[in-house]
Amino acid sequence: MDISSSFIGSDVFSLVILPICIFFARICDVSLGTIRIIYLSKGFKTIAPLIGFFEILIWLLAITQIMQNLDNVVCYLAYAGGYALGNFVGMSIEERLAIGNIVIEIITQKNADDLIQYFKSIGCRFTTVDGHGAIGPVKIIYSVIDRKNLSNTVNIVKMFNPNAFYTVEDVKFVHEVVKPLNGESRHNKYQKKLFRLLKKTK
Repeated sequence: MDISSSFIGSDVFSLVILPICIFFARICDVSLGTIRIIYLSKGFKTIAPLIGFFEILIWLLAITQIMQNLDNVVCYLAYAGGYALGNFVGMSIEERLAIGNIVIEIITQKNADDLIQYFKSIGCRFTTVDGHGAIGPVKIIYSVIDRKNLSNTVNIVKMFNPNAFYTVEDVKFVHEVVKPLNGESRHNKYQKKLFRLLKKTK
């Protein structure tokens, strides 16, 4: 028996090395599966099948080792643990990628004229609707933006009206989107301009 065969048959390999490999394989294939589903929901028909190919390939490698080691409880635990952590990793990756577009609905009781003018100044397309809430008239603003710009958009809304209510929904398909806040430099430029204007009016 050569050294490699002896190592593969050892307790160190079966109880440590193999479970670790299965654990990380599950993290990879579940993460890819989560991202694939998100790409499918966004209408990316080309990249989703490619991700699915590598997802199922890695899964087959992992499940093959499970079937060959049915008496190894540690492998079962590694398989389940990798699945659980893979969901978390996949969602974390998707959040960083910020894929696709979203629609933000802003409802404010405060006069929204300054916020609307600011959106116009940065090239943000939106629609406003006059509504009535439980305690009086409100202004409703709808805008479709890149998901990566959500944080900047929310900061602007809070800057004009910290008590504004807003909701965010995914958008599968958009015919045309004008991307507001396209880069931190542009956002900072308009923000400084706004602060100077507010300072002059005090």
